[in-house]
Amino acid sequence: MEANVNWSNCLDYAALTDVGMRRANNQDANAVQLAPDQATWTSRGHLFVVCDGMGAHAAGELASKLAAEAIPFSYFKQQDSNAADALRKSVREGNAQIFQRGQANAEFHGMGTTASALVLVPQGAIAAHVGDSRVYRLRDSTLEQLTFDHSLVWEMSAAGQLPKDSLPNFVPKNIITRSLGPHAEVQVDLEGPFPLKLGDTFLLCSDGLTGQVKDEEIGAILGSLPPAESARVLIDLANLRGGPDNITVIVVKITGRDMIGNSGQPAEPISITEEAAEVRSTKTIQYGSWGLAAVALIAAFAMAGAGQPVAAIVSLVIAVALAAIGYVQSSGATGPEVRQLTAGNMLGKGPHTKCVCQPSETLVSHLHKLVTQLRDAATAGDWSIDWSKFNTYARQGALAAEKHEYQQAVRDYSRALRAMMNELRSQRSKRPPGEDEGTESVLGK
Repeated sequence: MEANVNWSNCLDYAALTDVGMRRANNQDANAVQLAPDQATWTSRGHLFVVCDGMGAHAAGELASKLAAEAIPFSYFKQQDSNAADALRKSVREGNAQIFQRGQANAEFHGMGTTASALVLVPQGAIAAHVGDSRVYRLRDSTLEQLTFDHSLVWEMSAAGQLPKDSLPNFVPKNIITRSLGPHAEVQVDLEGPFPLKLGDTFLLCSDGLTGQVKDEEIGAILGSLPPAESARVLIDLANLRGGPDNITVIVVKITGRDMIGNSGQPAEPISITEEAAEVRSTKTIQYGSWGLAAVALIAAFAMAGAGQPVAAIVSLVIAVALAAIGYVQSSGATGPEVRQLTAGNMLGKGPHTKCVCQPSETLVSHLHKLVTQLRDAATAGDWSIDWSKFNTYARQGALAAEKHEYQQAVRDYSRALRAMMNELRSQRSKRPPGEDEGTESVLGK
């Protein structure tokens, strides 16, 4: 392949971000940088990044923007490091820049952002990760979450304190335990390399998507539509369910064999230091453990003050256990060790979740209900819209459902949703504030 090669014959991708239905500004950011030539592909591959900022006023927006710019710049600049080392260093460089900006300006002090980065190289897919934005892989009909959420819920589950899906109500589900920016140093999880296969689809997304759309739905939609359409439909679904947060998605699909090596021959393995690998053990990381212990201790005092002794005791036990984990980890550090990364000797412990995502009668029924709600909202609002695309896709979806052709039904109903949402977005942008009640029953709930 020559310089400035066109990758469209072997790679299809789409990157979209949306402010959502409840936020005044978008604190998400994303970046896509494809290799400009064969040599760069061999050494660095293609890079995709999603960041979700945190901080008052414009601080979160600035933090995510800095990370989305710094990570690609630093990653492709490093010529002496392999892909995995360079990816880790580039995320840390993003952290350093955000921290320095925060220290220099009181208005930005403590700002932070998540960062999930994916590189596709001949050896496979490698993810670098801080926070609770996610990287998924859909292979055939199985959706796997390649990254571990650095959240209170996931960390407590990993520490063996409580099952992740049965935590008591007093445990907040939106607290993250690691981010870029608040501290001078940050620990970066690396996962992979996961070998590439023709048809593999990767998704990077902020929690504005995963907070509203289930993994089973995500996988079925990714498997039924090409990247540009699936990205738009996923955002539309999150907005239909209230859109309480910004939503960012990058969908990447392997469509040609140029992405998976020549004639099926394996690529050279990557050599990396254990210090750079930062392989996650079955326990939480040292800093995360101490931080979680402090949070649990605060929760114990709060529950005691609120007259909830049982919850207070549980929180206190969790605090002691997490502090013990932190102590063990702090006393068990080892020196760097060089090793090679192959499919059988990988970074991290991913995939961390897995589910089968075949389009089903249940999902089709749910999409049909959403289509009906959208039709009713548009009719009640007396919108002047072009019904042709919507009606065509809705009719085709109903026919496919009758024949139990569920993947086709998902495809058609998704396109009906997309057609109507495009029309409603256009109408909302033209109406004065306070005159869009016709869509709030669907778009705002």
